[in-house]
Amino acid sequence: MGNRMEQKSVIITGGSKGLGRGIAKVFAREGAKVLVVSRQPDTGERTAKEIVDAGGTASFFRADVSDSDDVAAMADAAIDLHGGIDVLCSNAGVFPSVRLEEMTQEDWDIVNSVNLKGTFLAVKACLPELKKADGGRILLTSSITGPITGYPGWAHYGATKAGMLGFMRTAAIEFAKYNITINAVMPGNIRTEGLDDVGDDYLRLMEKSIPMGRLGDPEDVAYAMLFLASHEAKYITGQTLIVDGGQTLPESIDAVS
Repeated sequence: MGNRMEQKSVIITGGSKGLGRGIAKVFAREGAKVLVVSRQPDTGERTAKEIVDAGGTASFFRADVSDSDDVAAMADAAIDLHGGIDVLCSNAGVFPSVRLEEMTQEDWDIVNSVNLKGTFLAVKACLPELKKADGGRILLTSSITGPITGYPGWAHYGATKAGMLGFMRTAAIEFAKYNITINAVMPGNIRTEGLDDVGDDYLRLMEKSIPMGRLGDPEDVAYAMLFLASHEAKYITGQTLIVDGGQTLPESIDAVS
């Protein structure tokens, strides 16, 4: 275990699986007191237990980030359990696929409510404690989809991930006087549970489009988050860090061959 986050209280929304689970484990290994936040108690409690069994400090809290009361209770839980809030990782997100011709207003609202409104609510709820911290940190999980690329079926998802960056840039200006930084990581294709059903042939095709020849691991994103949360990144705010193995660089798959 390291000590870059020694005794820091860290909230990770969407922390029960996938990217969030990877982020939670890396931060805990670096000494953080992690609050794993999820709507899913089974996977959330399992992730917190895995951290504790490995010698780290973690608690689980059930919350829906699109619900302001839940998010306020989440912030209170971090204060009660871990003594405050030093780092918020706003990672919770949903990505149901539906093309625009079939997309309903409900489809649009669900994704925006969790991904974009959920980010706003989490930041607002944690801000009073982040102001008390010695250099509070806010980390956003955006994506290459939306800010840089597009993909059929993800117009609503891409809109939220681009919207998070617009939110971040103004928040960075407003929060600078409190010595709070806010930055975003933009992952490419990362190997998580969400890819379990796509099949090996599709995974191989995805890998061929990435110059580094492989999908990313959740820890690849987690270590980028760790840097942005660290003392070394104290003068970085309102910025994005792409973690995609070079996926967004080629003009076409021929450039990778």
